[in-house]
Amino acid sequence: MHYVPRILVTGGAGFIGSFLCERLLDTGAEVLCVDNFFTGRRTNVAHLLDNPRFEVMRHDVTVPLFVEVDQIYNMACPASPVHYQFDPVQTTKTSVHGAINMLGLAKRTRAKILQASTSEVYGDPEIHPQTEDYWGNVNPLGPRACYDEGKRCAETLFFDYYRQHKVQIKVARIFNTYGPRMHPNDGRVVSNFIVQALKGEDITLYGDGEQTRSFCYVSDLVEGLIRLMNTSDDVTGPINLGNPGEFTIRQLAEKIIEMTGARSKLGQKPLPQDDPRQRQPDITRARDTLDWEPTIALEEGLKPTIAYFDEEVRAMLG
Repeated sequence: MHYVPRILVTGGAGFIGSFLCERLLDTGAEVLCVDNFFTGRRTNVAHLLDNPRFEVMRHDVTVPLFVEVDQIYNMACPASPVHYQFDPVQTTKTSVHGAINMLGLAKRTRAKILQASTSEVYGDPEIHPQTEDYWGNVNPLGPRACYDEGKRCAETLFFDYYRQHKVQIKVARIFNTYGPRMHPNDGRVVSNFIVQALKGEDITLYGDGEQTRSFCYVSDLVEGLIRLMNTSDDVTGPINLGNPGEFTIRQLAEKIIEMTGARSKLGQKPLPQDDPRQRQPDITRARDTLDWEPTIALEEGLKPTIAYFDEEVRAMLG
């Protein structure tokens, strides 16, 4: 009889989670999508509901979950400042209690478990580009700490469960990712700029717009996550997953104005507290261990992303 892996994706109705669910179904797996729908959206997975190997469960990972699975992708946590600062205590709980509950599940079922960590564990980095052995420069008291420190603590728990309970762990540090199904109000730079351009509004740059980001298209990222999950047990990570191509925020704004044909001008606002000046992954480890690197250039990935937001904005404006 053909073995069908049972895979749990927490945060499965989110932006990245929904693409991951889709891709895992394509491999023939059974997928259980768990989401509390705080930032996840039913529309992201509506097209998968007819698949008999797909199931959606409304559940919050801060509460233990008892299911039988072979692999767990722990993607649950609001990931944009607008959402994670809305209820910072709950954000920390989602990262920390969520990790404890999912690691407990992995321990009981002997499942492999992957943690969606973040480049935010590096804080406002003092080394550039960021390698996995850099410990970071994080303000533990600032408004972003609920997310940064929550994710750092989750990594600690993963490695302690690995050492203490021999749980098979994988830790991915995800850098800026973009694509269709991003939340239109998440305050992230790609979605912000596209929505402002499509509405004909001026585009808001924070600071001088010279801070840099690296943008990875969602399908490239999902490929990296799946490759990491399927490595041998001795590969735990952390492994940076992101696009090492570096752009200034100003360059991104100008590219979006050009691609949308908008007449938007560039406006400026002060830089938010603890906003990192530079973000660029060193992906040497991903190249060597996973034979992975991004294949989709920024312009190529922006086309479907702009098309998606065009429909969203039309629906919003009625």
